[in-house]
Amino acid sequence: QVRLVESGGGLVQPGGSLGLSCAASGSILSIYAMGWYRQAPGKQRELVATITSGGRTTYADSVEGRFTISRDNAKNTAYLQMNSLKPEDTAVYYCNAHINAQYRGTSQYWGQGTQVTVSS
Repeated sequence: QVRLVESGGGLVQPGGSLGLSCAASGSILSIYAMGWYRQAPGKQRELVATITSGGRTTYADSVEGRFTISRDNAKNTAYLQMNSLKPEDTAVYYCNAHINAQYRGTSQYWGQGTQVTVSS
C-alpha cells in the first residue's frame, strides 16, 4: 500500500519560515508529479506548488517568490520551503503525488495533511 506522510507543520510568526516534507512509501515503481495543496477554514483546497519528476516547478501566484518546492527522487520525498510567511498562509497543507505502484497502476495519492499557522 502506498502512503504519503507529511511532516514539519507548526506555528510560526509572520515573516518567519517553515519547511514541510512529504515522504512516499510502499510498493512504488515510479513517482511522477508531486505537489502541495492547502485548505484554509471555510475555503476550497487550492494548489500551492507542483514539481515534475524532472524538476520543473509551478507555483500559485500568492506564493511565487516566497515558497520553494523541491524533491529528492532517491528518497521519494518532496519538500516545501516557506519563507516570508503571512497570516493568510494559515491552512492545512496536503501533499499530493501521482504514483505508479506495483499491481495498482498509476493513481493520485494524498497525505493526511499538516497544519501551518502563521500568527503573532
